[in-house]
Amino acid sequence: MKSNENQLLEHSALFPNRHIGPKSNEIHEMLQRVGCSSLSELVSSTVPSQIRSPKSLQLGPPRSEFEVLNELKEIASKNQVFRSFIGMGYSDCIVPPVIQRNILENPGWYTQYTPYQAEIAQGRLEALLNYQTMIIELTGLPIANASLLDEGTAAAEAMAMCFAARGKDSSLSFFVSEACHPQTLAVIQTRAEPLGIRLMVGDHRKIDWQSKFFGIFIQYPATDGSIFDYRDLIKRAHSENALVIMAADLLSLALLTPPGELGADVAVGSSQRFGVPLGFGGPHAAFFSTKDEFKRQIPGRIVGVSKDSMGKSAIRLALQTREQHIRRDKATSNICTSQVLLAVMASMYAVYHGPEGIRQIAERVHQLALALNLGLIRLGYETGRLPFFDTVWVQVGKAYRETVVQEAKNKRMNLREFHSESLVIALNETHSEKDLKDLLSLFARAKGQELNFSIAELFSETKLEINAKSPHFRKTPYLTQSVFNQYRSETEMLRYICRLQSKDLSLTFSMIPLGSCTMKLNAVSEMLPVSWPEFSGIHPFAPLEQAEGYQIMLKQLEKMLTEITGFAAVSLQPNSGSQGEYAGLLVIRKYFQSRGEKGRDVCLIPKSAHGTNPASAAMAGLKVVVVDCDEDGNVDLKDLKLKAEQHRSQLAALMITYPSTHGVFEESISEVCSLIHQNGGQVYMDGANMNAQIGLCRPGEYGPDVCHLNLHKTFCIPHGGGGPGVGPIGVAQHLVSHLPGHPVHSPNPTKSAMGPVSAAPWGSANILPISWMYISMMGGAGLRRATEVAILNANYIAKKLSAYFPILYRGKKGFVAHECIFDLRPLKESTGVEVEDVAKRLMDYGFHAPTISFPVAGTLMVEPTESESKAELDRFCEAMIQIREEIREIEQGGVDRQNNLLKNSPHTAEQIAMAEWKFPYTRERAAFPLPWVKERKFWPSVARINNVLGDRNLICTCPSLESY
Repeated sequence: MKSNENQLLEHSALFPNRHIGPKSNEIHEMLQRVGCSSLSELVSSTVPSQIRSPKSLQLGPPRSEFEVLNELKEIASKNQVFRSFIGMGYSDCIVPPVIQRNILENPGWYTQYTPYQAEIAQGRLEALLNYQTMIIELTGLPIANASLLDEGTAAAEAMAMCFAARGKDSSLSFFVSEACHPQTLAVIQTRAEPLGIRLMVGDHRKIDWQSKFFGIFIQYPATDGSIFDYRDLIKRAHSENALVIMAADLLSLALLTPPGELGADVAVGSSQRFGVPLGFGGPHAAFFSTKDEFKRQIPGRIVGVSKDSMGKSAIRLALQTREQHIRRDKATSNICTSQVLLAVMASMYAVYHGPEGIRQIAERVHQLALALNLGLIRLGYETGRLPFFDTVWVQVGKAYRETVVQEAKNKRMNLREFHSESLVIALNETHSEKDLKDLLSLFARAKGQELNFSIAELFSETKLEINAKSPHFRKTPYLTQSVFNQYRSETEMLRYICRLQSKDLSLTFSMIPLGSCTMKLNAVSEMLPVSWPEFSGIHPFAPLEQAEGYQIMLKQLEKMLTEITGFAAVSLQPNSGSQGEYAGLLVIRKYFQSRGEKGRDVCLIPKSAHGTNPASAAMAGLKVVVVDCDEDGNVDLKDLKLKAEQHRSQLAALMITYPSTHGVFEESISEVCSLIHQNGGQVYMDGANMNAQIGLCRPGEYGPDVCHLNLHKTFCIPHGGGGPGVGPIGVAQHLVSHLPGHPVHSPNPTKSAMGPVSAAPWGSANILPISWMYISMMGGAGLRRATEVAILNANYIAKKLSAYFPILYRGKKGFVAHECIFDLRPLKESTGVEVEDVAKRLMDYGFHAPTISFPVAGTLMVEPTESESKAELDRFCEAMIQIREEIREIEQGGVDRQNNLLKNSPHTAEQIAMAEWKFPYTRERAAFPLPWVKERKFWPSVARINNVLGDRNLICTCPSLESY
């Protein structure tokens, strides 16, 4: 008989039955294949008994999508969406419906993986190339990346880049203008301290140049709306050998002289107001552009243009040798996840409106601000000096300020309180003449007056201050490329979006079996709340009483994650996995500082660790000491003990991934943790592989002190083509008081809290309902079953393919965890076939490749997740077996080592249709290697891309129409 739990999990109305791929009869068949009688036996053979949690998860029973959506809707209704005039780098905007429906809410866009396999990611790469072009054009600098996490972290990355460019000279300081946004300053301060960077904050008009600086940071326009002419400042900075970073408002650059023309070395900012919702702070795509001389230091990813094997233009990720996954602790940054989905939306906003539309929006917003300013002056208020773009500073005095602010709230409007006696009012694309009338009426009533003029009067009497006669006026054209000038009707826009989507393989087409990346189902029920205005329409610095629903949901999610991990508390602020790593290490650093142990600065990291680990450690001011792994892929305990004792007085932390990056549960994890603790250090656990633990074991119970989670992996936030991500951290009780705070709304208001790592208090809050929905619908039993099936699916693939490709690492009893590594290295010597050839050949079968050459060069790491059905697993295995047969033909000498199916893959429709076929195999074998491929064929849009050519001839902007 089935247990009550099994009967409940298989109930068709409950969500686990929708999320978990294999059904009960298939699970039974798969268990037989791997040699186990039950899931319990499989778990017992895989997960060490000493770390198994004695407790079941107290997260309620599995539930239906309908029930949980209704509950969250009730919570969301407690949020109040006021009209926002706060500004501070966040502006409400109008999301074009064609972009909202066809990108933000479209799984063909949000379930794509990072475009490492460029031949099947040309659509998204083109959209990112558009984004880079948009940033380059508007900022006037020649190199841009494909987005960063938010404006605050982009500013911190720029500071770190300039510091490195000036030789990391500790005798030099970094100047930050007091006119920058407060959250940006706070993130810069967090980043500066562990790097030993001295900050000087002050009036940029009164810099003491006797102090030597490696960099100057300025805001354009300033946080109070002022537009300063920075030309002389930038010239002086350069004469003093200092680099200049300018944080710019993207929309304002349609009217203002761009940073590059002013002489700035770096421009950073947020592209949020280009069609991305406020979302209580994120996710939003930050931009970063710089001079050509810094192209090998720029953080994040750069999209570049190359050619494929047929000579056709093709797009790819460029200059990757400078990134964290290759350079590790010497990388330009630890950025792994960017904000691809949001960058795509912002780029499409520019495609949708074009240069004329962007300018019209900018001029209208500027006109609204000028009319407001004139009205305030008529009412007898002192306002800020001209020029300004969209933000008006107004002196109201203590007597009036409280009245105006309260009256504004009564009218469901939020103003920004600025210093003690003034207000700042920021206008945006969504505002209208009615908003001006409502605003001016507030200020009139505060003085006991009535409006004795019309808004139409104000408009008729104001002229654009940023005009052709202004020294700030932009004289250079922008967005001149054809892509920004040809899609004006919704019909054409829709077709362009869908045309790009068709070039990208996503989870809507087939399984994406990437190890360590957990590409699982992102259910529509989980995604729906992201678009609810109750969540998407709130400014991150709106009064917290207006975000009651958010506060309830966030606290509940924190409680869920502490229950799952066994830690004392969780911070949701880190807005990527790499930010979670960094935040976790800073918490440890803060803990030691509070104990007077500032000398602890050594971080032990196993050789097998992901490149973000050593990169994050270096950013946190720690010295990386590498620990060996044994022949089974486990941490070498002898080497660990030797190095822990050798650095006993300086030991700060060990960073360890569990289950290991090699796809096994190391039996000695508790012993490893004890060894570090005995030598005075703390244990940071990389939670990238938490999908193998939920419901079975809890890190907080077996040794680690801090652990980050990947909500964009384990907890169903989609990858979005390379972002957004969320990387919260859980900590033990002794570290709770050191979790990140924030200068505006502090999630952790303790005096010993570390500074913020993200610009918004709760990071990418708008996508946190996805994980809340997932956990609430799965319940404790559903989550445990998901983990068990994730382990089963991985072992099923390992068992089916082990006779064709050897498994590199296994656990003590011969099983793998939730992923497995196939060793392809012997094939290179015998056939010339490399792991990349297998990856490209899989495209011809309609599959995205597994993770290649990580953590071991020449290997494939496969993670099927619990969401994939047995039928899909079987198709993948059949494809891999057929590829092995193709390799065997080379081994037997019947096929040329260079001119074969694998070396020439992937094969495009254009190649198959060519009149002359030059390959020594049939067109059918190239394109339709198995019968079922004909029924579900995905055509790569380009052939094998020449990576070397793309790096030697870096092009990171849209080509002209003629070149296409």
